[in-house]
Amino acid sequence: MIWLERNEVRWLQAEMPGATAAFTTRLGGVSVAPWDRLNLGVLTGDAEDSVRDNRARMAAAIGIDADRVVIGRQVHGAEIAAHAAPQSPAPFSTPGYDPPEVDGHHTGESGLALLVFVADCLPIALSGADGVAMLHGGWRGLAGGIVERGVEAVAATDARVGPAIGPCCYEVGDEVVAAFEPLGGDIATARRLDLPEVARRLLERAGVARIEVSDLCTRCNPELFFSHRGQGPETGRQAGIVWRKP
Repeated sequence: MIWLERNEVRWLQAEMPGATAAFTTRLGGVSVAPWDRLNLGVLTGDAEDSVRDNRARMAAAIGIDADRVVIGRQVHGAEIAAHAAPQSPAPFSTPGYDPPEVDGHHTGESGLALLVFVADCLPIALSGADGVAMLHGGWRGLAGGIVERGVEAVAATDARVGPAIGPCCYEVGDEVVAAFEPLGGDIATARRLDLPEVARRLLERAGVARIEVSDLCTRCNPELFFSHRGQGPETGRQAGIVWRKP
């Protein structure tokens, strides 16, 4: 993954076979505190006009068409949606349209950008022979099989996992630790769950050959990322995005 910046918008970009992934930061937008600055989430309490401006700025900086960005209303589940064409009307760029309740997307088409919103959860980009997928990896979705569904949907061989809350900051209950005990007893220490390592092991078990995981913790880097654990419910959302190359 490499850092890129354009018009004050800064993001991590990762190349995969036939695909590109981007993981945004909070830098480069117009929102004011506590959503400052590049908040991409409309359900956060931020002014909708600011969010729409931020989304347009992000798309222009990265070089994707905002009308061809597909999103879902994320519910911390394991459902993923297939896309053969842009959403119409496009909920990412068009106010007042509710997207489907899903936590992941996949497509075999080029020119569609798949996006999930995150503020501590894992953004997981996949590429394979049958296309690309982007997954919202909260602990419930990971426990519910969202990784396996995404890998199967695109016959994934490669994965890039963006910044998320690290084991330094992610204290969970015993039931959460128990959900991932089959992955190995060292997956949590003193009830601090290593969520990025959970994703890595699930991806490996699903047969993904090449995996890169960011070591950036969203809570430990408030100058770069929104964090629900660090800032509370009034915070913004960054994004994980993936698109298939022509």
